[in-house]
Amino acid sequence: MTIEATLRAREDVDLPLRLARSCAELDSRYMPLDGFTAWMAHRAETNDFRVDRIPFAEMDSWSFQAGTGNLAHRSGRFFTVEGLHVNVGEGPFPEWQQPIINQSEIGILGILVKEFDGILHFLMQAKMEPGNPNLVQLSPTVQATRSNYTKVHKGADVKYIEYFTGSAGTVLVDVLQSEHGAWFYRKFNRNVVVETDEDVLLDEDFCWLTLGQIGALLQRDNVVNMDSRTVLACLPAPFDERGALHSDADLLSWYAAERSRHSVQVNRIPLAEVGGWTRGPDSIDHHLDWYFRVVAVRAQATNREVASWMQPLFEPRDFGVSAFLTHSFGGVPHILAHARIEAGFLDTIELGPTVQYTPRHYAHLSGAARPRFLDLVLTADPARIRYEAVHSEEGGRFLNAQARYLIVEADEAQASTTPPPGYRWLTAGQLNTLLRYGRYVNVQARTLMAVLNTHSVRL
Repeated sequence: MTIEATLRAREDVDLPLRLARSCAELDSRYMPLDGFTAWMAHRAETNDFRVDRIPFAEMDSWSFQAGTGNLAHRSGRFFTVEGLHVNVGEGPFPEWQQPIINQSEIGILGILVKEFDGILHFLMQAKMEPGNPNLVQLSPTVQATRSNYTKVHKGADVKYIEYFTGSAGTVLVDVLQSEHGAWFYRKFNRNVVVETDEDVLLDEDFCWLTLGQIGALLQRDNVVNMDSRTVLACLPAPFDERGALHSDADLLSWYAAERSRHSVQVNRIPLAEVGGWTRGPDSIDHHLDWYFRVVAVRAQATNREVASWMQPLFEPRDFGVSAFLTHSFGGVPHILAHARIEAGFLDTIELGPTVQYTPRHYAHLSGAARPRFLDLVLTADPARIRYEAVHSEEGGRFLNAQARYLIVEADEAQASTTPPPGYRWLTAGQLNTLLRYGRYVNVQARTLMAVLNTHSVRL
């Protein structure tokens, strides 16, 4: 007796071209781009949103645990704020302690796509998050922790979740990616894109957009949220490249060597024992007023699964700067990636932007102690800035966390083919290939890759 096997193509070779066609469409009859701002404003006005800071003592369901001092939810779910002791043995800050968010649940960041008039459209949501500086931003179709979509909060169902937890549709992308390694301890989310050919009942807080339209919105400050950006970065976008400075095998070998050469010791410790930080009635603060503070808020949103709730948030003290340097070698554009250590990474390093710093934390340093390329980016000639926008980070955990994102063209003198240790020139196509797999590219670099994947900037 023989078993008949049905073989399928290992790869959808048509998908990159379909994505390119969607990138080329800057308008759509389903949501004209010139009507988007009014639609977003209407969604914000239609619903009742409010966020207030409160003392820790007023947080219902959250408390500091006896003994450890860890800040936890009474259900034992969602996340905890704990302590971390980090020793990297190098750089201007070789050892430190800090609060960290420990959220072991793997959430879903999912975008539903459907073809209209021969063009792929992406179902995006006008979603309120308590930490967003403007509260409402453009989020994925689904943006939910496991606790949320399994309804630990006893709230309403997450809309469209069935496309990402069942078999209703064709999976185009599904990859685990890390979140902010400076603030999360080994946190991952599924970044998922699912295509459907079914009729989709459109909720009033959702709209269909082409990739070209989303790329245009990525040119605006604080419109497309972090969760959307990381999913868009994982799309297998086409890049027309006839070669690279380094082969893919050489790149992977360099990356493996970078992972192995760093000795990073990370230990979870009780929040009550974190040195250099002080807990007050309203916040947990660093003694130099650097980095971030832990605060508590009461949030209200009439269109969320739960209409009101309280929670802790991390509030950065200053703006960050994240930038890729770019330069063409042999006529092929390359970007300069940094093998970056972050305390919360599972594998010590991930590829980040050339520059990813909070400038104020390094203002007291000079000469060789200054972070590489930081001053080059901060003083860049405007004529060399290929992309610039302010984007906020994950609004469900971070309050007013914003960074200036840039792509800056380096001149001949600044673009050696042999950059300093820890840095490597690679093409956008090579970075796009690495994004098919988890734990290679950090969330800040993924924001800039979302810009390149949507073709809103041409290198």
